[in-house]
Amino acid sequence: MIDLASLLRLPCLGDDLARVETALLVSIEADDPFLTEVAGHLISAGGKRLRPALTLAAASTADGGDVTPASRDVVMGATAVELVHLGSLYHDDVMDEAESRRGVESVNARWGNLVAILAGDFLLARASEIAASLGTEVAGLLAATISRLCTGQVREVRTAFDSTRTEAAYLASITDKTGALMAASCRIGGITARLPRAHIDALTTYGQQLGMVFQIVDDILDVVATDEQLGKPAGNDLVEGVYTLPVIRALADSDGADDLAALLGGPIDRAGADRARALIRSNGAVAAAKDVARLYAKEAAAVLDEFPESPVVGALRGVGDHLIDTIPG
Repeated sequence: MIDLASLLRLPCLGDDLARVETALLVSIEADDPFLTEVAGHLISAGGKRLRPALTLAAASTADGGDVTPASRDVVMGATAVELVHLGSLYHDDVMDEAESRRGVESVNARWGNLVAILAGDFLLARASEIAASLGTEVAGLLAATISRLCTGQVREVRTAFDSTRTEAAYLASITDKTGALMAASCRIGGITARLPRAHIDALTTYGQQLGMVFQIVDDILDVVATDEQLGKPAGNDLVEGVYTLPVIRALADSDGADDLAALLGGPIDRAGADRARALIRSNGAVAAAKDVARLYAKEAAAVLDEFPESPVVGALRGVGDHLIDTIPG
């Protein structure tokens, strides 16, 4: 998946992300050493830090692309959005009964579901504390974002194994489940950098549309990539009964739709998921899903037209297409 820090090539982004890393470790320190260990488990495992990078990049669009180090408020805003992301991963792994995450044993697999849920709650609470220190607007935004994440996830859970799931239902789910936090990441960057309100709103739209691209690409990869490329079992969405855009498009196509429908609608093993993946890849559904992602990438790029041209704006404009280009084949 995308390494935004490398793609943007901003002079200070690497150092600012290192500051975020330090702030993450400080923020999860608890009176109980065990809680500190569990809360820091996925932080230590690494990650691309896409969301904090978006916060930092959004802030740096000020004055035609500021190349100076980010302010403390911007760094703490970036830290808050990553804590929300991490907390959501702890909860996701419980729901998915995941055994690994980022190349290490998942928290739920190592310490159990109860500990994973409580640690995820702890990370969300820490994020909220940081947001509150940045002002009422950031605090309210992050609270609303967490609410949207839950809403999107519930929409997905309610349609598990539903082979009649519509494209509109899918898009509504990922708008909240993924788009909301990327939108918030960009908006918090704009707010903490004290950008003009019109630019803050444009950055929010950019993040929302980029989040749609990101999730559609992730869902396509589950169909076309290998276990090695993903770093986790391919076809897991199908096993979990999460029917994503390429699946929905394949079911709507007359070519092979009946065979695919016969496999779906209930629990499926890995062999069945592999057969379903082959059918989805065979009838143009992947290309159709990529076309939808391209439309969102185009919309994300277009909202940046009102910004003064700079290296960071130019790089942000190309992120959506770069994400799509990572799809194998």
